Formats: sequence, structure tokens, C-alpha cells
Amino acid sequence: MKEFFLTGFIPGVGVGIALLSAAYLYRVLRGPTIFDRMLGLNGISTKVILLLLVIGTANGRVGMFVDIALGYALLNLVGSLAIAKYLEHQGDALNAMD
Repeated sequence: MKEFFLTGFIPGVGVGIALLSAAYLYRVLRGPTIFDRMLGLNGISTKVILLLLVIGTANGRVGMFVDIALGYALLNLVGSLAIAKYLEHQGDALNAMD
């Protein structure tokens, strides 16, 4: 059973997550608004975190990969908040011009 888990299930999950990331990549490239693109990037980031955990499970070093995934998630959060704050100020500047 463990062989099937390592040779069949884990790679299948990895490929599935990578395919789901392609849908988000389409949203990033073709998004009509900046908010669609930002949501696409957040979705890709979430899938990368999941892939890190799948890779950690496959290698038998889940603890190390959980730490890396948590660090990546915090960077994603800070980046998303920074972009949102920047866009908020852009909107304020445009409203002041009207």
C-alpha cells in the first residue's frame, strides 16, 4: 500500500494541483481587472503551498516543508496586503481628481 501511495497517489495529486494552477494562470494573464489578477496570483500561491506539502510527504520530511510552506504563506499574505493598500491609495488619488 505504501508503494502505491508514493508511486501513484502522490504524483497524481501533484499533477492535479499543477493543472489547477493553470486555470489560475489563465486568470492572471487574461483577467479584465487588477483584482482578478491579484486573486489569480493568490490562488497560484495557495497551490504552491499545497505542492510543497505534497513534496514533503513524498520525501518523508513533512516538518521541514511545513515550515517552508508557512513562510511562503506569510510572504503571500504580506504581499497581498501591500498590493491592496497600494490599490486603495490609487483609488483615493483618482477620486480626489474628480
